[in-house]
Amino acid sequence: MPASSSAPLTGVFPVLPTPFKPDGSPDVASLRNLARYLLAAGVDGITYPGVASEVGQLTREERQALLGVVLEEVAGRCPVIAGVSHPDLVVSAELAADAARAGASALMVAAPVDRKDVEGQVAYFRGMAEAAGSTPIMLQNVPPPAGAGLDPAVLLQVLRAVPAIRYVKEEALPSGQRLTALREARLPSLQGVFGGAGGRYITDEIRRGAAGTMPAIELAEVHVALWSAHRHGDADAVRRIFTRMLPILNVQAVFRWALTKYVLQSRGLIAHNGQRAAGPSLDGFDRAEVDSFLADVADLLLPASRLPRLG
Repeated sequence: MPASSSAPLTGVFPVLPTPFKPDGSPDVASLRNLARYLLAAGVDGITYPGVASEVGQLTREERQALLGVVLEEVAGRCPVIAGVSHPDLVVSAELAADAARAGASALMVAAPVDRKDVEGQVAYFRGMAEAAGSTPIMLQNVPPPAGAGLDPAVLLQVLRAVPAIRYVKEEALPSGQRLTALREARLPSLQGVFGGAGGRYITDEIRRGAAGTMPAIELAEVHVALWSAHRHGDADAVRRIFTRMLPILNVQAVFRWALTKYVLQSRGLIAHNGQRAAGPSLDGFDRAEVDSFLADVADLLLPASRLPRLG
């Protein structure tokens, strides 16, 4: 689907990580290769930057430049959702306006943690809607400390007051019950609710009518296969595929960026596995276990001969 399409966003929208060189600077060549990998994997769209991109460790200038790289590499072959959240609300609005002008299909904005009441959230998102123009907003309902983790009743008030919010990425738990509350409200302005949290609750979210999922990137082909089974009404296949990917999702919940980048480097998709964000590293036992789990799902992954290569 071209980025300019007005059709509702749906399906698998993995969050691109930000690869870094050994000196800590962004690795643009590896980022381009990851975009090519996702296109080869058959994803419905791409999200950048998000928490899985180490967005909190990127400067404003890096965010704008790297989003431009992703949009250029994708070249309209699938929608790109741009993450524009920032602790400074003025900067967030400026990032939103810049991303909209650059051609993002939607703008992902976390409900700010420092807006404690409905009025504050409404005022904030009205400002973001003004900055976004005609580009739809996806409200990311992430729990504290990263976001406000709005209760469904509060979230629905915000959605009713700001119809420019066309999507919600629900990451507060239990995400399934919250997703049901949003869908049962039947707001005409709300086009879909996406799941997040690495895809660890995807089967529950699918049963409750999720429009899509926004997982980390390391199992993109497996998420695509799972969502394809869902589109074909094969609930048994959805469950089987989820069961096979769950061991790696469990490791990812602990090691986050370290797990993602280990898998991507192992497959030759990025040059280095360095990260800026703080977090635990894999040791030899962890790496051996991940290698075994990857072997268990090898038939669902693109073979090495079909993977894009650096250089």
